Amino acid sequence: MNNEIIWRTEKWVREKLAHDHSGHDWEHIRRVRDNALYIARQEGGDLLIIELAALLHDVVDDKVVTDVEAAYRELKEWLNTQGIAFEVTEQILHIISTMSFKGGNRPSMSTLEGKIVQDADRLDAIGAIGIARTFMYAGAKGHAMYDKDVSVRETMTEKEYRQGKSTAVHHFYEKLLKLNDLMNTGTAKRLAEERHEYMEHFLQQFMKEWNGWQ
Repeated sequence: MNNEIIWRTEKWVREKLAHDHSGHDWEHIRRVRDNALYIARQEGGDLLIIELAALLHDVVDDKVVTDVEAAYRELKEWLNTQGIAFEVTEQILHIISTMSFKGGNRPSMSTLEGKIVQDADRLDAIGAIGIARTFMYAGAKGHAMYDKDVSVRETMTEKEYRQGKSTAVHHFYEKLLKLNDLMNTGTAKRLAEERHEYMEHFLQQFMKEWNGWQ
């Protein structure tokens, strides 16, 4: 039964994200699911909740959909048609609604399953893949690669985080370099260290090349 639910969820999510070019496509979902299941093998947790939440976490994200409330209604209706227990559905929705960074203005995850899925998503936001996704997202949204006259925002409301002026490189300082310290599980903390260092080296090289012979 669980395998059938997972298969149907994969198919539904693939269709939902088929035209995404912002770095929140099916391959991102696949990697987050793989990360989450790997962490769960080390840390424990309910595998069905973890896998479904990982698969579904971006179908209601405001970076992907224009009407978040409508997307949540559709997701709830879809889950209700899949024969998933009410308690499982509620846990999945709680994880999805809590896991996004949104300028750092989010409550802490309350369940092990939520912590694992959040860590899995954060891992895909850093390292080599994270660098590639950052510039992919910036290009999709028309953001600059870098602008020395733009200041790094230390604190932001959710609205400022989404709508304020920033660049691809600034995003590293406003979010990505903070994620290493925000990992929930010991497994994710260990995995994040190498990816964090890779981003630091990348930024050093980027600024060296950006400034040229100055």
